[in-house]
Amino acid sequence: MQGMQSPIMVMNTNTKRETGRTAQLNNIAAAKAVSDIIRTTLGPRSMLKMILDASGGIVLTNDGNAILREIDVTHPAAKSMIELSRTQDEEVGDGTTSVIILAGEILHLSQPFLEKDIHPTVIVRAYMKALDAAVKIIDELSFPVDIDDREQLMNIINSCIGTKYTSRFGPLMANLALEAVLCVAVQNPDGTREVDIKKYAKIEKIAGGSIEDCRVLKGVMMNKDVVAPGRMRRRVEKPRVMLLDCSLEYKKGENQTNVEITKEEDWATLLKMEEEWIQGVCSTIASFKPDVVVTEKGLSDLATHYLTKAGIVALRRVRKTDNNRIARATGATIVHRVEELREEDIGTGAGLFKVEKLGEEYFTFFVDCEDPKACSIILRGASRDVLNEVERNLHDAMGVARNVVHDPRLLPGGGAVEMAVSRAIAEEALKIEGVEQWPFKAVGQALEVIPRTLAQNCGANVIRTLTKLRAKHAESTAAETGGRACTFGIDGNKGTIVDMKELGIWEAYAVKVQSIKTAVESAAMLLRIDDIVSGLSQKGNQAAAGTGTGVAPANDDDEDPPEKLGE
Repeated sequence: MQGMQSPIMVMNTNTKRETGRTAQLNNIAAAKAVSDIIRTTLGPRSMLKMILDASGGIVLTNDGNAILREIDVTHPAAKSMIELSRTQDEEVGDGTTSVIILAGEILHLSQPFLEKDIHPTVIVRAYMKALDAAVKIIDELSFPVDIDDREQLMNIINSCIGTKYTSRFGPLMANLALEAVLCVAVQNPDGTREVDIKKYAKIEKIAGGSIEDCRVLKGVMMNKDVVAPGRMRRRVEKPRVMLLDCSLEYKKGENQTNVEITKEEDWATLLKMEEEWIQGVCSTIASFKPDVVVTEKGLSDLATHYLTKAGIVALRRVRKTDNNRIARATGATIVHRVEELREEDIGTGAGLFKVEKLGEEYFTFFVDCEDPKACSIILRGASRDVLNEVERNLHDAMGVARNVVHDPRLLPGGGAVEMAVSRAIAEEALKIEGVEQWPFKAVGQALEVIPRTLAQNCGANVIRTLTKLRAKHAESTAAETGGRACTFGIDGNKGTIVDMKELGIWEAYAVKVQSIKTAVESAAMLLRIDDIVSGLSQKGNQAAAGTGTGVAPANDDDEDPPEKLGE
């Protein structure tokens, strides 16, 4: 008889496992929960979130990525959602909030299809078709922008900053971002532009002063003072700058070195040889007549003495990143050995070297450079919290400016693109036969969440406003614009329907396309999960059960496992 056979246990009895429909619905619920956390932070009338981090500090922000970075979640699907905003932030710098809201909404709209027993693969296939259609429509909507037209670029950056805390300071942040990006932009031989803001645009936060004191330097600054204050000059005009990557101290042996000395004079000779070596190095440096010597390594007291005698200003233990920026700003080359120095390695591009005291600390400046391809942005503000928020906003603004310089195409903001794509997808869905039509149409409906949230956050009547906007898009596409998509969207401040061309709210093409692609693809990935196993060893920590990492912290043998303690 087969009936009495006992069940075979393949997996550890302690393993937590969700399969099939349960796993999918739980993933959708988790994703929706994450998107609901930051939904109120979208648009110019957005709310701020105050988060207490692990060390007891306060994070006060409405930047989607900064909020989710601080939140501790255990559900694996929620972790995957949080990863999205980080990717978006690294890739394009802006749109971190909208990508999470969109992904959450797409998953939320997938729920009815799963309940009707439509296979996830069919839903995903329809989503991918809808994504291709959406990108095509966005390409039609986009139009090129002249990157030499400062006013247009300022409009784009202002619409990015308009939703942030710093919008109250007027065009100040947009100016800073644009100046910094245009400063570090380099034209490649093949006609493309390379903008590396991470390496060459350094943000220096100095508490004190007012926000109006923020500025972009035509050069580099760093938190350093000269090696011998009082004996070395703190101001040099048109300096000759030498950058070194080697220490100006007597070299010690790589391994432990023993020297046996028989005569007392030999000891004096040994010390004299060390001094002569340092003197030789300093005289080699002095022969090039530099005004400023910067080294990444140490500088001995004796070398300081010789350099001071030669009238050379020295800085030591400078960070490598700062040294690279100085090299790019002054035209100097970083040299690894003093013996290899040549005249062309000396940088003469800086107009002024000075050391100033800001607040309680000394800062070194290489400014008034002729053609700086690196810059420092000085941020001043009342408190650390304000400075951190201003820095986050500036990072977003610089990201947007960089995207426009890379790919100079624009799209209307204020939910106009989402509404136009939503309408076009609804029309396109009628041409699709079979079950795929419904998930295809759902992507269009999900995109409406952006204008809807904008209307919600500024306190407008959501249903009335969205219905009006839908009607406007239906009318104008057909008749007025000769079949071209409509550019009407929601004014996030007043909650009214406005033509975005007149209002001057623009968004970078790269940000919009990236956020829609990321949202659809991540929703498709989460839908295809039908089994969640969080495998723990017998002595695993129960707190880690929901993380899905499968890594259990080791416990001491003499203690009871946490499972028993909790009973």
